[in-house]
Amino acid sequence: MISFPFSKTPSVYLRGERLSLREPQWSDYRQWANLREKSRAFLTPWEPTWRDDELEKSSFRLRLRHYSEEARSGNAWSLFLFRKSDNILLGGITLGNIRRGVAQSGQIGYWCGAPHAGQGYMYDALKLVIPFAFHELRLHRLEAACIPSNLRSVRLLEKAGFLREGTLRSYLKINGIWQDHLLYSLIEGEEQQRAQPVTMENSFHKPVAR
Repeated sequence: MISFPFSKTPSVYLRGERLSLREPQWSDYRQWANLREKSRAFLTPWEPTWRDDELEKSSFRLRLRHYSEEARSGNAWSLFLFRKSDNILLGGITLGNIRRGVAQSGQIGYWCGAPHAGQGYMYDALKLVIPFAFHELRLHRLEAACIPSNLRSVRLLEKAGFLREGTLRSYLKINGIWQDHLLYSLIEGEEQQRAQPVTMENSFHKPVAR
């Protein structure tokens, strides 16, 4: 049976040595809101401008509905990162803008709470999501973009094996300003050649055909 974020059992569940990744649920609201508030100053330079009701329950409910619709359509998978030792929420990662047909590609975006940054958690998450994208969703190409001054993201993507392709001019409106972004890509098979391995214990997900 396939389940979605409003149900108790997530339809995507990825598990590594330190992390569990699953779709957001309503019961995650308080952890999510608290972590985002603690991380406001840390995150806002790299994200679209936060709305006044950004952390309200109503906003989170709309997020869940949007995540569910995107997953049902096969356009995106949004996952929360939890530390296995204590089930603490660490951040989120999205595999979105999935294109089929001749493209077979997707884009990766992510955020990490300020208290948990710099500890390798997002790298671990990427090393779980990348095999899911290539081997389960059968994508051929992954892309990620970051602001040039976001050195954490630059180092993260390059450590995960992504190659820099160039600069996207005035690409996204971040923190109220249209900003250039560095474009990174990873092609199916390259992840085994360049990135450091992370153990993945298991994954459960909705099968997706080309």
